[in-house]
Amino acid sequence: MPDENRGMEDGNVIAVMRKVGQAARSAARILALAPAPAKNAALEAMAKAILASEAAILAANAQDVADALARGQIASYVDRLTLDEKRVAGIATAIREVAAQPDPVGRVLASWTRPNGLEFERVSTPLGVVGVIFESRPNVLADAGALCLKAGNAAILRGGSESFRTCSEIAKALRAGLQAAGLPEAAIQMVPTPDRSAVGAMLAGLDGNLDVLVPRGGKNLVSRVQAEARVPVFAHLEGVNHTYVHAGAALDMAVAVVLNAKMRRTGVCGATETLLVDQAVAPVFLKPLVKALLEAGCEVRGDSRTLSVDPHVKPADDTDWATEYLDAIISVKVVSGLDAALAHIERYGSHHTDAIVTDDEAAAARFLAEVDSAIVLHNASTQFADGGEFGFGGEIGIATGRMHARGPVGAEQLCSFKYRVKGQGTVRP
Repeated sequence: MPDENRGMEDGNVIAVMRKVGQAARSAARILALAPAPAKNAALEAMAKAILASEAAILAANAQDVADALARGQIASYVDRLTLDEKRVAGIATAIREVAAQPDPVGRVLASWTRPNGLEFERVSTPLGVVGVIFESRPNVLADAGALCLKAGNAAILRGGSESFRTCSEIAKALRAGLQAAGLPEAAIQMVPTPDRSAVGAMLAGLDGNLDVLVPRGGKNLVSRVQAEARVPVFAHLEGVNHTYVHAGAALDMAVAVVLNAKMRRTGVCGATETLLVDQAVAPVFLKPLVKALLEAGCEVRGDSRTLSVDPHVKPADDTDWATEYLDAIISVKVVSGLDAALAHIERYGSHHTDAIVTDDEAAAARFLAEVDSAIVLHNASTQFADGGEFGFGGEIGIATGRMHARGPVGAEQLCSFKYRVKGQGTVRP
């Protein structure tokens, strides 16, 4: 961790954050009017700068990862933090995918004419200044910055102290891209200190210069933001996600989907944390599903039925059903049918992402309609809960609330709207 930012007095942090907010507000005014070609040119320049900075980014990341290992962080945490050449290239690709999307600003969302001749239009507009508070994944900084820029917003990005070096190098590349395209560098700002009091300044709204906050991290972070923020919040709650293997499932598909949903990357928010198996197929399906998970290196915690199929299964208690492990651990339960699965998900889930595996179209239709989650899937892995997989080029987070944005928050969800009304000297009687 760079020492020059440690021990900063709270008053100094507040002064620094005030300047950050003021600069972001000025940049947001410019971005709101920036034409699509200018924003896309900046995004392309940012992608090129990321690739050109690969060596510096990886060197900084190696130091951050070494610190994490020295602190004894778990493997899934280290995986979220770690970058390699492929992942750096992926950051640049995601930025280019954002650039390739249609401009979300200025779209006419609806139009109509009233009997008095007034012409109404609902038109998409930027939100203004978006603050993102995230934890260990450094690619979030680039994703969030690119998406905010595409939507004409300025971004203030505060990563966790564990990724400070890496994020600093990524932010430097993003600023270089903005400068090359002639847009204000303050359009994408990384909070220049890991001091925790900077988070408090953002929660307070930076003297009115912050329009919305997006927390991207663990339950404690999100809870704090929701409790203390004085600006609107796009809630990104924990991913207590389920895969339900229905009576109409095919075994081969069920095994493939469950293994991917749990083990592809155990530390991402879209990972399945609980497997529900229909009792109608449990006599045939349960043992091979558990065996596949155990052989893949996953710890299995199960109910009494699951305990009976393999001596390596550990007993699950009531807390397991509501736990986001973010690790190679899964809880497994046999349920009496679709109604029981729906009830379990409603009780223990976090309204993030849930999937059903079945060839029964009627059962799938009920699941998709009745599960009240931001993302519901049929015969697909929960690990598709990712803005890039939705075609958004990336995401700021998965919004699990019900207001304004839900699911992956991409450029379109980072817009608001206003009404344009045209008359001909029209007056109200």
